[in-house]
Amino acid sequence: MAIDDLPDEHEQGERVRNWLRQNGLGILAGIAIALGLVGGWRWWQAREHAQRVEAGVAYQRLLNDLASGDLDDAKAQVAAMRGTGYGELAVLDLARAQLDAGDLDGAIQTLQSGDAGDPALEPIRRQRLGQLLIEAGRAEEAVSLLADAQDAAGLETLGDAYVALERDAEAREAYARAMARADVAAPGRGLIELKLADVGGEPPQNEVTR
Repeated sequence: MAIDDLPDEHEQGERVRNWLRQNGLGILAGIAIALGLVGGWRWWQAREHAQRVEAGVAYQRLLNDLASGDLDDAKAQVAAMRGTGYGELAVLDLARAQLDAGDLDGAIQTLQSGDAGDPALEPIRRQRLGQLLIEAGRAEEAVSLLADAQDAAGLETLGDAYVALERDAEAREAYARAMARADVAAPGRGLIELKLADVGGEPPQNEVTR
């Protein structure tokens, strides 16, 4: 192409203007969408942060009420906290306070109402509920609750429920499984071993020489 054939500044400007007229709306729409996405993301982050702060404040208020013995207000707060990051912790704390106050049935009802929202805390809730059901003479319910337990504490409590029902063979199996899942250095491991021996069981072969 000869130099004379190159478009001059006026022609170049006209081409740019034509291109903008043809594509400007799409460009503006794209910019608007991008800005909307950024704004929406920032709004969502701010909302999530505000909810976490609000839930933390509510949980601290619950702890204060439990410390002062105001269980009626604490029950309402726990109900309002369901579905939040503190919901399962609140259930466990309220149940402990009710048990300390001598309200076994209330503690059972509170634990039964847990929403299982936290996979890390759910085994703890079920194990504590199982213990209280056994204490209340409802061992059959504890067996049903913990029949699929996979953690050492849950299996130990399942064994306790079988003992309460005088089903020693099933208790031995549950305690043996608890032994297999308990950490070697766990403080409660020796107690599981004693329980296993009480129902005629023996620790796993690799545990005999410990």
